[in-house]
Amino acid sequence: MDSIPLSVTKGGSCVGKNVKRQFPKPSELAPLLKFSLPTLRRKKRRLEQAYTIWDLRDIAKRRTPKGPFDYTDGSAESEVSLERARQAYRDLEFIPSILKDVSTADLTRTSLGETFSMPVGIAPTGFTRMMQTQGEIAGARAAEKFGIPFTLSTLGTSTIEDVVAAAPDGRNWFQLYMWKDREGSMALVERAKRAGVKNLMLTVDVPAAGQRIRDYRNGLTVPPRLTAGTVINAIPRPAWWINFLTTPSIEFASMKNWEGTVGELLDYMFDPTMTWEDLKWIREQWDGTLTVKGIQNLDDAKKAAKLGADAILLSNHGGRQLDRAPVMLHLLADIKKEFKQDYEIHIDTGIMHGADVLAAVALGAQFTYVGRAYLYGLMAGGQDGVERALEIMRTQMVRNMKLLGVNSLDELTPKHVRFLNRQ
Repeated sequence: MDSIPLSVTKGGSCVGKNVKRQFPKPSELAPLLKFSLPTLRRKKRRLEQAYTIWDLRDIAKRRTPKGPFDYTDGSAESEVSLERARQAYRDLEFIPSILKDVSTADLTRTSLGETFSMPVGIAPTGFTRMMQTQGEIAGARAAEKFGIPFTLSTLGTSTIEDVVAAAPDGRNWFQLYMWKDREGSMALVERAKRAGVKNLMLTVDVPAAGQRIRDYRNGLTVPPRLTAGTVINAIPRPAWWINFLTTPSIEFASMKNWEGTVGELLDYMFDPTMTWEDLKWIREQWDGTLTVKGIQNLDDAKKAAKLGADAILLSNHGGRQLDRAPVMLHLLADIKKEFKQDYEIHIDTGIMHGADVLAAVALGAQFTYVGRAYLYGLMAGGQDGVERALEIMRTQMVRNMKLLGVNSLDELTPKHVRFLNRQ
């Protein structure tokens, strides 16, 4: 029998040696000494090191002056509407099924007669070139690449014609604020129709502008004004201000001839006299699909559907309008019970993770939208940053679908989710 090497402990007892020492062999060390070569492409490196939307937000905050960043990041008054929306997703518990073949995870989703690569679209956002000079063009091209819809805001800084030209194979939608000048509103709609837009997204939760206190404190205007404070804040962010100074001025592309102030424009844009009759009138004028954005209770959801909306979008405007607004994820679960199975209910506000999307789908959403998540990517790295945001969310969806034990979105049902802190 081979002898067992012994060692003597401090107390004098003998124990067996557990480790046999040897000199390192070069052939064994070589596989452990493979290093990645440093890259001179700083943008590529910083985006690759972003693993979550929150990582992109951190990068965006470092690279964007306070005014534009806070315009994106903030919401109305106490900002509790946005926080509650995000908290609802955090308070949700997943219930997985085990021992399922999940070798595939199909994210495709049909909505409004079109099939998309995943159930996420880019929501309409205003003043987008203020955040990063590529603006809506970057968003549209990233959406085209990923096979999802991009929605241009009436308050966008690129025209619908330019967006369609930049992403001719994309699904480009248009969001409408109903003006006091109804014919002026429909002139924009006609432009969208001529450009090939198939879905009109009518926003109905803006009888007045919400009080976004961060913007007031930052003295935010469009176009941005170069005060001493903004210059000092921008100095450590050369990419932003060089782009700002060397590209065309930031303006509302759909209203280039506006001669009043921004405040006057918003008063003109947000019409407190709009009623259900206006929705009915728009439905008669528009022969494409119509999504009504800003639904926040069951009765309004039923009215919009009855008046011909092809889809309702549960939204509190990203928390940017009414303070203490309803939580859309909770509302979704309630409204879905009252609607026909095949009627399309969409949702936005608070979505920052692919798992948030899956939760919304499980509770009955046909489609979801992201605004801030896309803008954080835009500020972090232009179109590449938007693509990184979409890739992060896609990867998160695939991974969590497999962990939940489902192969397709249609397999997700309310049995897969539970709210922890809701009676």
